[in-house]
Amino acid sequence: MRLISHPVLCNYYVTYRCNAKCHFCDIWEKPSPYITLKDAEKNLIDLKKLGVKVIDFTGGEPLLHQQLPELLTLAKKYGFITTITTNGLLYPKKAHLLKGLIDMLHFSLDSFDQKNHDEGRGVACYNKVLESIEIAKSLGEKPDILFTVMNNNIEDISKVYNQITLPNNLILLLNPIFEYGEVGGGLSKQSIEKLSKWSNQKYVFLNDAFLTLRQDGGNSIDNPVCKAASTSIVISPKNSLILPCYHLGKQEFDINGELTSLYQSKKIQAIIAQEGKLPECEGCAINCYMQPSFSVEINKYFWKALPSTLKYNYWKGTWKNAFFTKSTL
Repeated sequence: MRLISHPVLCNYYVTYRCNAKCHFCDIWEKPSPYITLKDAEKNLIDLKKLGVKVIDFTGGEPLLHQQLPELLTLAKKYGFITTITTNGLLYPKKAHLLKGLIDMLHFSLDSFDQKNHDEGRGVACYNKVLESIEIAKSLGEKPDILFTVMNNNIEDISKVYNQITLPNNLILLLNPIFEYGEVGGGLSKQSIEKLSKWSNQKYVFLNDAFLTLRQDGGNSIDNPVCKAASTSIVISPKNSLILPCYHLGKQEFDINGELTSLYQSKKIQAIIAQEGKLPECEGCAINCYMQPSFSVEINKYFWKALPSTLKYNYWKGTWKNAFFTKSTL
């Protein structure tokens, strides 16, 4: 049974440019412009009309955008929950400008070992993450550690948890790696079993539905759990609407200041109707699209995801806005 029929999340790519070269990501290889404030404000107004509640200003590295504070200020003006994920390289320089504008601030850290983390990210950023934690805390922010879980770093979770997140009163987000195109990868059965033991730990966010979906073999095109196109709106740095999702990205449509009418048009709705049913969707388990998919339709994944989702929004203080606010201007 479908609970919510409108999109709830916007993945707003402020730029594809990045100052890291993570081995499990290829976005940094793409040439890219930066979004403009003029386009962003018009799109934010339309996103509000469409029912979106969360804006993930993403990239690339979102802190490369010189007007990110202004973008976040606009998002807060229109009542959105905001989220940013950063490698930490630029945060120490920009922290004061970002203060109070990010509801969910994530610092990426994939190993307790500096050498391993920096090699995986393709740039020396481990110490910047630690510095960013201290600066964010001094400003009264409540950042999270986003740990991308792979087969070769799963044993590091304990050290990061006990020696970094707990002493700093941070939430540890455990993000199982996913595969798309020719990058990323999967988790072994043994890794999934090890990871599942972390789901009930204090100040750990782990969506059990992610693990269940992987155990089930990912999305099935015959009975798709993926609702990526109807729950998430993806906007590119070129101010285009990407469908059915960023990672598949089969089609792009120029927005031209008319996001609402474009999204509601017959041609876009026809594409949305094929979400999770395309041949390329078979076996997909991409977290950033499954998280909203799990929240809009009652099935076993909904119930698996519900406890961690409620717990995290309670921790962050966003639960009222996420679940009970109206989506009108």
